[in-house]
Amino acid sequence: MPKFTYIAKDSKGARVVGSEDAASTDDLVGRLQLKNLVVVNVALESRGAAATLQNAGVKRKFRRYGIKGEDLVIFSRQLATLLGAGVTILKSLDIISQQVYSRKLYNILKELQRHMESGLSFHEAMSKYPKVFSDLWINLVESGEASGNLAVVLNRLATYLEKRASFQAKIISSLIYPAILLFVATGALLFLTIKIIPTFADLFKGFNVTLPLLTQILIKTSYYIRKGALVIFGIIVVLVFIGKRYIGTKTGRKKFEQLEFNLPIFGEFFRSLVVERFSSEMSTLIESGVPLLYSLEITEHSVNNLTMAEIIRKIKEEVREGKPLNSSLGKSKFFEPMVIQMVAIGEEIGELPQMFKRINTFYEEYTETFLGRFTSMFEPIILVFMGLVVGIMVIGVFLPIFQIASIGGG
Repeated sequence: MPKFTYIAKDSKGARVVGSEDAASTDDLVGRLQLKNLVVVNVALESRGAAATLQNAGVKRKFRRYGIKGEDLVIFSRQLATLLGAGVTILKSLDIISQQVYSRKLYNILKELQRHMESGLSFHEAMSKYPKVFSDLWINLVESGEASGNLAVVLNRLATYLEKRASFQAKIISSLIYPAILLFVATGALLFLTIKIIPTFADLFKGFNVTLPLLTQILIKTSYYIRKGALVIFGIIVVLVFIGKRYIGTKTGRKKFEQLEFNLPIFGEFFRSLVVERFSSEMSTLIESGVPLLYSLEITEHSVNNLTMAEIIRKIKEEVREGKPLNSSLGKSKFFEPMVIQMVAIGEEIGELPQMFKRINTFYEEYTETFLGRFTSMFEPIILVFMGLVVGIMVIGVFLPIFQIASIGGG
């Protein structure tokens, strides 16, 4: 039977350290709780015992190495549930690590346990993995630790992450059908241009007739596309590569964002996506007890939009000078009057998180409605376009046939 060391606190808050043989950590925790001890940490006393325990169990199998967004959503929800049930944070991390699908997340959870056993707080341990846990994670956890409401804060974080993942999934699913339709339409046109038209062109060569202008244009277009396919493809690849490199720079990214915001019809949609992200994070942070200035700073680094980040930076400076948030939002010229008025009301009655939630709900519904309308409009537009192009091709192909038939009949 493996031997465990434990750290606990008695009813007076005094630290109790000891070691006992137990079948499992759960068995030992149960025994200690019967002694009215609050368990802080339980660990195997030696590597040999750990190896024995691991070999006695089932070998872990992971579905993947990397960490997906859903892994972090599940982790935050499980951790919030366990902490809310009174399980210690170290024990919670140990339980969750045995259920994760990602090998990388498993390793990180084990490292978090080791860092905390060496004396670091939870948020300090998490800050060592910035590529996994964002500023939003770390600052919310710090707020929860400071206020003693870590389970409550993690519940809010889990709700935010679940809502974020659900919202992104809706956007992606709304765009899948138009993308497939566009791909199929492009493929059909290329097939007609590269395969069908050259077949008829070879057929027409056997007849000594002057082809109609439309047919000549179609045949020449098909010829240039077939002969220059590699060149055209190469040019597209080079342009995409250059474009991505340019957008990867700060200047290029800002100009691309400005282009998005100024697009007819779609500009308002892209702007709404940014405001939705901003309001969602602000409501979660402020509701979790993070100060307004600190919330703005965190959102500035996590909003994932340079234009919005610059606006938030200016707003933050004005708020630091003592100006109300609503007037700073109004000066940016980025937010609609409705947003500014709702924030003003929230500041006045002391319900700023709730107002940000309502703003977030409004823009969520707006983006979903926009995507629904776009999807329903895109199908008939692409079908009409396909009908016109295919119709022109059919007319161009059959005109010479009618011409040849009329000559033969004469």
